[in-house]
Amino acid sequence: MRARDKFTVQRATIADLDLVAPLFDAYRQFYRKAPDAALARQFLLERLRNKDSMILLAADSSGSVIGFTQLYPSFTSLSAARIFVLNDLFVVPEARRSGVGRQLLAAAKDFAQNEGAVGLTLSTEVTNTAAQALYESAGWVRQEDFYTYRLACAYD
Repeated sequence: MRARDKFTVQRATIADLDLVAPLFDAYRQFYRKAPDAALARQFLLERLRNKDSMILLAADSSGSVIGFTQLYPSFTSLSAARIFVLNDLFVVPEARRSGVGRQLLAAAKDFAQNEGAVGLTLSTEVTNTAAQALYESAGWVRQEDFYTYRLACAYD
């Protein structure tokens, strides 16, 4: 895909489940999880059905889904306000560096603002320098004053 190729971004519904599930499975594989199409589909079905998250899809001019982002609602106690956690962002390899990721980030920001959120937050692996460069070029600021900790309960 070239930068001049057109693509659209829209909010996913349950009707889009079979379009986004393969990308979600590929996203998980990017982070070294075993392929599991059934798990990916079931997880997204539950998120969409329960309205636990909001998924934005990017599609090319032929209607093929080429990227997605998934946002989870949350709150910030210090600001006493709503935020969204941008938990997932994935663009198919052939569409990378074409503006799709940047457009998904912009759509996520627009959605959060329309919902009255004071901001978005995300995490990425230290080694994912391509994503870090995208985030920073889109105005995201790396958090230097807080550490992230994780306690395993049932993580795989």
